[in-house]
Amino acid sequence: WWKTGDDYTQAQRDEMAKMYAGTLRECNSNEIVEGTVVTIGDKEVVMNIGFKSEGVIPSNEFRDDEIKPGTQIEVFIENVEDQDGQLILSRRRAKHLRAWERIEESMEKDTVLQGHVMRRTKGGFVVNIDGIESFLPGSQIDVKPVRDFDAYVGRTMEFKVVKINHAYENVVVSHKVLIEAKLEEQRKEILQNLEKGQVLEGTVKNMTNFGVFIDLGGVDGLLHITDI
Repeated sequence: WWKTGDDYTQAQRDEMAKMYAGTLRECNSNEIVEGTVVTIGDKEVVMNIGFKSEGVIPSNEFRDDEIKPGTQIEVFIENVEDQDGQLILSRRRAKHLRAWERIEESMEKDTVLQGHVMRRTKGGFVVNIDGIESFLPGSQIDVKPVRDFDAYVGRTMEFKVVKINHAYENVVVSHKVLIEAKLEEQRKEILQNLEKGQVLEGTVKNMTNFGVFIDLGGVDGLLHITDI
């Protein structure tokens, strides 16, 4: 036997409405929440974030995500209710904000990020780091002069964030600092183990009228002209 709405007292209806409201999430615009994929269409994905209404996101915003009904994934609340009472969500915005958080954390903690060198630009390269286009100056590629800049386009490399301009959402990265750090480690190791009488192999770095400078892997040694 089922009760219809008319079979309940006002107090019972109020109690059920209160219980239902208790199952709903408190949502605010401009925040990231975890949602569940309900249905996937050709043009739209319907998401449930535990709010009183479901949200719809264009399918192309999930281009890099593997999703199916039931998949839980982060989305950004653009608007709890627009003029039509619709919950407006964005997957692209959620990914963008999370990428910025990782970049800021990387600079703060001095950690390494991977990026894809997309194209050359004036003075350097554009590097894609988690969807954020960053600038790699030509002077920050290597410790040695670079002769073939085009050879770097299309490569995935490691970088450190060296500057962030929040006002213009600009990020400057460097690969050179990683090479310098590695050379410094090698230099310290060589100096610690350097002893008189050792035979070492090095690379000619520079020639002068009084001798030759030899790179021993991070440490420069002078080979006097009288010993050549």
